Amino acid sequence: MVISNTSNDKIPNLPSDRLPNPFGPLGLDLSDSELRETAYEILVGSCRSSGGKPLTYVSQSQSQSQSRRAERSPSMSPSLQRSVTSAAASKVKKALGLKKKSKGPDSAGQEPKAKRSVTVGELIRVQMGISEQTDSRIRRGLLRIASGQLGRRIESIVLPLELLQQFKSSDFPNQREYEAWQKRNLKVLEAGLLLHPHLPLNKTETLPQRLREIISGALERPIETGKHGESMQVLRSTVISLACRSFDGSTSETCHWADGVPFNLRLYQMLLEACFDVNDETSVVEEVDEVLELVKKTWVVLGINQVLHNLCFSWVLFHRYVATGQVEIDLLFAANNLLVEVENDAKVTKNSAYSTILSSTLSLILNWTEKRLLAYHDTFYSDNTDLMQIIVSLAVQAAKILVDDISHEYRRKRKDVNVAQDRKLKMIKSSKRSSKNQQNPLPVLSILAQDITELAFNEKEIYSPILKRWHPLAAGASVATLHTCYGNELKQFVSGIDELSPDAVLVLLAADKLEKVLVQIAVEDSVESEDGGKAIIQEMTPFEAEAVIAELVKAWIRTRVDRFREWVDRNLQQEVWNPQANKERFAPSAVEVLRIMDETVEAFFLLPITMHPVLLPDLMRGLDQCLQQYILKAKSGCGNQNTFIPIMPSLTRCKIGSKLHGVFKKKEKSHAGQRRKPQVGTHDGDNSIGIPQLCVRINTLQHIQTQLDILGKRIIYHLRNSISTQADDIANGMPKKFELSAAACVEGIHQLCKATAYKVVFHDLSHVLWDGLYVGEVSVSRIDPFLEELEQHLVIISETVHDRVRTRLITDVMRASFDGFLFVLLAGGPSRAFSRQDSDVFEEDFKFLRDLFWSNGDGLPVELIDKHSAKVKGVLPLFHKDTQTLVNEFRRLTEENNGFSTKSKLPLPPTTGHGACSYYVANRRVCGIQERDNAQFEKIQNQDSKE
Repeated sequence: MVISNTSNDKIPNLPSDRLPNPFGPLGLDLSDSELRETAYEILVGSCRSSGGKPLTYVSQSQSQSQSRRAERSPSMSPSLQRSVTSAAASKVKKALGLKKKSKGPDSAGQEPKAKRSVTVGELIRVQMGISEQTDSRIRRGLLRIASGQLGRRIESIVLPLELLQQFKSSDFPNQREYEAWQKRNLKVLEAGLLLHPHLPLNKTETLPQRLREIISGALERPIETGKHGESMQVLRSTVISLACRSFDGSTSETCHWADGVPFNLRLYQMLLEACFDVNDETSVVEEVDEVLELVKKTWVVLGINQVLHNLCFSWVLFHRYVATGQVEIDLLFAANNLLVEVENDAKVTKNSAYSTILSSTLSLILNWTEKRLLAYHDTFYSDNTDLMQIIVSLAVQAAKILVDDISHEYRRKRKDVNVAQDRKLKMIKSSKRSSKNQQNPLPVLSILAQDITELAFNEKEIYSPILKRWHPLAAGASVATLHTCYGNELKQFVSGIDELSPDAVLVLLAADKLEKVLVQIAVEDSVESEDGGKAIIQEMTPFEAEAVIAELVKAWIRTRVDRFREWVDRNLQQEVWNPQANKERFAPSAVEVLRIMDETVEAFFLLPITMHPVLLPDLMRGLDQCLQQYILKAKSGCGNQNTFIPIMPSLTRCKIGSKLHGVFKKKEKSHAGQRRKPQVGTHDGDNSIGIPQLCVRINTLQHIQTQLDILGKRIIYHLRNSISTQADDIANGMPKKFELSAAACVEGIHQLCKATAYKVVFHDLSHVLWDGLYVGEVSVSRIDPFLEELEQHLVIISETVHDRVRTRLITDVMRASFDGFLFVLLAGGPSRAFSRQDSDVFEEDFKFLRDLFWSNGDGLPVELIDKHSAKVKGVLPLFHKDTQTLVNEFRRLTEENNGFSTKSKLPLPPTTGHGACSYYVANRRVCGIQERDNAQFEKIQNQDSKE
C-alpha cells in the first residue's frame, strides 16, 4: 500500500457519536488522539520487550539504501521490521470473509505508483497517525528506559511513569507541547490507577488520595521530572505502590496500570483501528495479519485475551461500518462472522465483567439492527437484500447470545418494542399526508389498505425469501401481523359508523380487498407446512367487512323504505284524483311515488358495493310493500260491484189492487223518491269517487303497472352491469318483480272497473233505470232516457280513462247495463207488472241497448257484445210464454233439481238459473195480469197451498 506521512490532525474524525462506546466512559478528558498515542507507546514497548533485543528505528527521511540496510540489521526486532511486501494472502481476511483490495486506478484514473518496501511497524505508525517526530521520541525514551533497567519486561514497569522521568522540555519543540505531553501521561496514570484500576481501591488507603493530589497539582503546574527530584520520587513511590498491588496483599512483579476495564479496552480499540487503511477508511489493510500479530503483543500490558479480542474486534468492525456511512458491507459481514466466535466464547466464559461488556456491546449492535429491521421496508430494497440478510443474521446472533448468556440482565434493561404498532403508526401518518395531498381525498384507512397491500406484496417478493431462513412461515407471519394491525384500526372505525356513507363503503371495500390479498399470501406461504397454514389463518380474525356493509346497506334500505312509506301516507291524504292535473289523467302522487322508487333503485346501484344481487330482494320487498300500500289506499273507499247493486225486492203473490199490493207499492214509491236525486260524477256528496275520479284511479293503477315493468327491466340491466360475478344468474332468475304491487294493480283495476261500471248503472243512472224503466205502463217508460244518460257517461269515461283500460271499463259498463236491464225485468218490484204483449218491447229496447255499445262498428266488438248479452237473450223468450206454462216449468225444474215429489211443498224460489228466471218472469206477469187471468192464477196458488 502507499504510505504517506500522516500526523494526528489528518486522522479522519469518524462520527462515533452516532453510537455510544459500549465499553463505557473513562471519566476524564482524554481525547482519541491522546489515547492513540498512549496505545502506540504500549505497542512499541511491548514489541521491544518481546523481541529481547535493543530496538532501533530508521526514519523515512533516510535514503532508500539506508532503510534497506536497517531493515536487514540483525539488531532490529523481527516483528516490527518485517517487510509488508512479502506478506502472503491474509488468513484473517479469509476467515472474516473480507475481500482482497483491488489495485486498479485511483480516483483520478491514474495507475498506482510503484511502492517501496516498508516495515509493519512503520505501517502501524502511519495507520495510527503518529508522526515521525513523536515516534522517534518514543523510541529514544524506550531505549533510555531499557538501558537503565536491563532485562525488565514491559509488564513490569509503569510506562507513563518511566517516560515522564526520561524527557524534559528541551526534548519537545516548545514548552506548550511538553506540558500537554506531561498532562497526558498524568491523566493516563489517573485513569489506570485511580479511575479504572485492575484491583478495586481500598477506601481506607491514603495512596489514592496522595496520587490525586500530586496529579491535581501537576496539572496546574508542571512537575519536576528529574530522577532525584523530590516530587518525582514521591510520584514514583505512590504509582509503584498502587500498580503492584495483588489480591493477597503482597507486592506483585507485574505492574497493573493499563489493564482495568474499560480503560484497557479503549486503548486496545485504538490499536485495532490501525487495521484500517488511513487512505480508505472503509478498507482493511492487506497486512492485517501482521498488524494483529503485533497488536496482540500488548495483551500482557492491557490484560486482553482472545475472548476480549474477539468481542472488541467485532465491535470495531461493526462501528467502522456504521461510522463510515454504512457503505462497505464487507465490514458488517466480517463482524457477523466474528460473532460466531463470540458466541462460542460466551458459552464457556462465566465472568461477570466480561458479561457486562458483552451485554453492552451486543445490545448496541442489536438495537442498531432492530431499528433497521423495524423499518426494513424503508431500509432495504430489491437491490440491497444482501445487506438485509447480513443485518438479520447479525441481529439474530446478537439476540441469541444475549438471551443464552445473560438473559435476566438483558431482559431487564431491554425495552419492549411493538414492531407492528410502530409500523402501523408510521403508515397511518403517511396515509394522512397522502390523503391531504389528493384533490378528492380518499379516507385514511382506504389509503392505508392500499399501502399495506403494496407492503404485503413487497414482503412476499423481496423480504420473505430472506427471512425464511429464520422463520419457515415468514410471509404468513408478516401478513398476519399486518392483518391484526389493520383490523384494530378498522374495528375502531366501524364502531363509529352510524349510517352508510361513501367513505364508510370505500373503507370497508378496501378492507375486504386487503383481507383477501393477505389471506391468499398466507395460504400460499403455508402450502408446505404441516397444518397447511391453519395456525396462521386462525390468527387472522376476519374483518367481516362484507357483513358490516350488508348491515349498513340494510339499515340504509330500512331508512329509505320508512321515509317512502311516510311519504305515501302523507301524500295520499292530499290527493284529489283530479283528471285535469295532467294530460295523462293519472294522479300526480303516483308520478312522485314512481320517481322516488326509481331514485331509490338508482341510489342503491350507485353504492360502491359488490353485493347488489344479495341485498336487492330486501330493497324490492320494502318498495313493493310501500307501493302496495299506495295501491290499496288508492282503491279503498271506492266500493265494488256489490256496493251498488240494489237489494233484491220481496216477491209478491198478491193481486193488483189488493190491500197488501197497495202497501208494497206505497213503500216502493217511498224508496224510489229517496233515490231519485243522484248526479253524474258524485256519490253521497264525495267528489273523490265520482266517475272522473274513479277513471283517474284506474289510470293511475294502469300507469303504475306499466312503470313496474319498466323499472323491473331497469333493475335487470343494473344487475347485469354489476361487478358481482353472480349478477347474471340472479338477473335471469328474477321472473317476479314487485309481485305484491303487480297483483294489487291487477286486482285494483278489476275492482275499480267493476265499481265504476255498476256505480254508473245502478247509482248514477238509477233514476232512469230503477226508478224509471218500465214503471207503470211499459209503452210509456221505455229505455230511451236511460240510453241518453248512459251515452253521456260513456263519453266521459272514453275521454278520461286510459286507452289500455278503456275497452275493459266500457265492457264492464255494458255488463252492468245488461244486469241492470235484467234486474228491472226480473226483480223490478211492485211498481212493475208485465204481460205477454210487453215481450216485444223488451226485445226491442235490449237491441237499442246493444246498439249503443256497438255504435255502428265504432264501439265494442260484436262478439264481445254477444258474449255478455247471452244471459239476457236467454231470459227474454220467457216473456212470450203464458203464466201457466211458466209456473209448470218452474215446478218441473224445481222437482228435478231438488228431488221433491208432486205432493211435496215447493221450496222458496232460487235466485239464479233458468228456474229462477221462470219464477221471476211469472211473478212479473202476475203483477200485470188481466182480470180474466186472476182466477186462474189464484187457482194455481190455491193448488200450491194444498200441496
